[in-house]
Amino acid sequence: MSQHLLLRLVILAISPIPGAFQDSDCGRPEPSARIVGGSDSQPGTWPWQVSLHHGGGHICGGSLIAPSWVLSAAHCFVTVCPLPRVHLTPFPPRRRNGTLEPAAEWSVVLGVHSQDGPLDGAHVRAVAAILVPDNYSSVERGADVALLRLASPARLGPSVRPVCLPRSSHRFAHGTACWATGWGDVQEEDPLPLPWVLQEVELRLLGEAACQCLYSRPGPFNLTFQLLPGMLCAGYPEGRRDTCQGDSGGPLVCEEGGRWFQAGITSFGFGCGRRNRPGVFTAVAPYEAWIREQVSGSEPGPAFPTQPPEAQSGLPEPMNENCTIALPECGKARRPGAWPWEAQVMVPGSRPCYGALVSESWVLAPASCFPGHISSDRPPSDLDYWRVQLPSRPRAEQVARLVPHENASWDDASNLALLQLRAPVNLSAAPRPVCLPHPEHYFLPGSRCRLARWGRGEPAPGASSLLEAELLGAWWCHCLYGRQGASVPPPGEPPQALCPAYQEEEVEGSCWNYSHWSLLCREEGTWFLAGIRDFPSDCLRPRVFYPLQTHGPWISHVTRGAYLEDQLAWDWGPEGEETEAQTCPPHTENGACGLRPEPALMGVLWPWLAEVHVAGERVCAGILVAPGWVLAATHCVLRPGSTTVPYIEVYLGRAGASPLPQSHQVSRLVISIRLPRHLGLRPPLALLELSSRVEPSPSALPICLHPGGTPLGASCWVLGWKDPQDRVPVAAAVSILTPRLCHCLYQGLLPPGTLCVLYAEGQEDRCEVTSAPPLLCQTEGGSWVLVGMAVRGSRELFAATGPEEAWISQTVGEAPFLPPSGFPHWLTEGSDLCPPDMARASGSPRAALFLLLLTPLIQG
Repeated sequence: MSQHLLLRLVILAISPIPGAFQDSDCGRPEPSARIVGGSDSQPGTWPWQVSLHHGGGHICGGSLIAPSWVLSAAHCFVTVCPLPRVHLTPFPPRRRNGTLEPAAEWSVVLGVHSQDGPLDGAHVRAVAAILVPDNYSSVERGADVALLRLASPARLGPSVRPVCLPRSSHRFAHGTACWATGWGDVQEEDPLPLPWVLQEVELRLLGEAACQCLYSRPGPFNLTFQLLPGMLCAGYPEGRRDTCQGDSGGPLVCEEGGRWFQAGITSFGFGCGRRNRPGVFTAVAPYEAWIREQVSGSEPGPAFPTQPPEAQSGLPEPMNENCTIALPECGKARRPGAWPWEAQVMVPGSRPCYGALVSESWVLAPASCFPGHISSDRPPSDLDYWRVQLPSRPRAEQVARLVPHENASWDDASNLALLQLRAPVNLSAAPRPVCLPHPEHYFLPGSRCRLARWGRGEPAPGASSLLEAELLGAWWCHCLYGRQGASVPPPGEPPQALCPAYQEEEVEGSCWNYSHWSLLCREEGTWFLAGIRDFPSDCLRPRVFYPLQTHGPWISHVTRGAYLEDQLAWDWGPEGEETEAQTCPPHTENGACGLRPEPALMGVLWPWLAEVHVAGERVCAGILVAPGWVLAATHCVLRPGSTTVPYIEVYLGRAGASPLPQSHQVSRLVISIRLPRHLGLRPPLALLELSSRVEPSPSALPICLHPGGTPLGASCWVLGWKDPQDRVPVAAAVSILTPRLCHCLYQGLLPPGTLCVLYAEGQEDRCEVTSAPPLLCQTEGGSWVLVGMAVRGSRELFAATGPEEAWISQTVGEAPFLPPSGFPHWLTEGSDLCPPDMARASGSPRAALFLLLLTPLIQG
């Protein structure tokens, strides 16, 4: 193992020792040197350590407690109930429908130090029986202990010797330095490398009160844990030394009076080596009676020596134990923009490349900064001349090694390389590492983020506020920039993209050419490197970042010390976010359109609804139909008889006086008004050309258009304002009538392309009509489409947009029309189908429609 990041101790190895077994022989290995903290052990140091094999390979650890008995963990052999999702990792093994694994399928390897190649000096014993307590069900409920009876006694010798067991009255002092051993992962998802030498790590015992205090503090997913009697904690609040997958069942041993007593059995942990999440072990002392009962009749049996008197003195009272919460050691900046982890990599003949310090010895940077070395296995020939400049360091650091990501040459999302410094930097001084996210990290929508230089980027143009950003929700991000029909990763699964919404619009005339950026997001005052983007030069800030979560295991594996940190903020907020499986609505050839998550934030987020302010005297409703175009009713934006274009401003992302979460206001001037020539001098629809494009966001996103009639199975609404002064958007549910019904209600009065609607009960007065509100429908696929704009002075009549497909497409160019399939095209019906007494004057539309529908029944 390593004392660095996320170490999860390994289980113990054994070595044989000749001679007859006596009580006085337990817990006394041959003298040997040890290395403190997550490192290779020396042969013979831990002679009771055994390896439990199943299917020909190591699965769990155990400890020899008598020539014919091995102590291990029950969860290695019994199916457990499903564990909580986030990182409760009982370092698992084989499970079979809640039953005990057949003993014949297991073997015990004793006296092994390295599991690579021939097991010199080691020997193997078959397992005759596996015993677990009757009350064991799963690791989090305790009793995670097992006894294995060997088919024949172990051959004792210098590298195979039993460990001492504590009596039930034995008390280990809080803070005692003990040792855990095993062949498990050296970090999360990072197996022990060849030659698979037994690892050892020093851990300190934590009292029950101190450990419960740490586990009562919510971790990722607001997860806490209640310790039970018989559980023992060992580790450090700051983490970084621990046991891990594959160490289960191995011993935690403490030295007292020249003997080694087994205090605990490796059981489970929340991740490996994570801050404020020490490892949980099964305490051995409470199981003295159970062990004696199970092994009764065996000679010789386990040794339970009396605890040395000196070990009993000075035991602290649990009441006096302090609870020390460890704070992150990474991601601290005096102020945003003054990044103490900013690393400038200087390679002869190239412009400086910007990266980030991720540990005492490693810098993360884009692999594209080193193009000649991405796919080469040979180190750079001029590596001696490479330098890394860190903040507040008077001299540049030398580089010892370059490690490109294995996919860097073909996958933009893996455009990463790690540079090892020749000498570690002192992190107590100015340079500080940035925090990195674990794979399950979920950056909450609305998280406050900043852009930081990355790669060969230029300094940011304009004000520092242009670098500020706010994260969009996962649904928005994936459906706006992903593929149609794609599933949205729920919280806890690595996202495919991270999307920031910037606090200020682009400054006109400023260009972000060659400005490549990383995305830093803050949680409880700590900054995480959340995403990377080597963005092409198109004068825009990046809208999508590649998330760093998926690269955490690779960075940990290479660096063995990078600061991966648990999520610090897990507050869903009052609205929450959908966690069920979601898929993205269809896209058009011009990209996503008509996206509106349900339920919408505060019920007022309509990203295509525009306020069209005409010459300061009236406000019309408009609909964003393309990044640079808004559709509105002609009669609302142009005065009768006027031939000049009035001064018009368009606002998006507004909801009256109510601020919108994850939204900011967008404003544009109208530079021209386009009318369809084929409809005469006063057509009902007008296209407003904006002074500059609007970037897609939850505040401003074009609606979808369609060439036919009403979408099949769609739900339709009139969207407008109840109060023209307050202008908080409201939607009134309507049904669109067939052409025949519309013709009968408005016989001879309607121009072609006019739609008639019938309001749902009590919905007629929800929207005022002077602003010419739009008519929208939501398709069965989830997309919202624009169907029409209100005719002057009417609540029920709308000028249809479908017949104007050609004019809109020719004028706009990027109009997001959905495919025509799935939309009904009603046939023109003759007027003779209408009853002779039906007319517009016959009463309200609802009453007239009722009479119309009754007519066939009366005539029949």
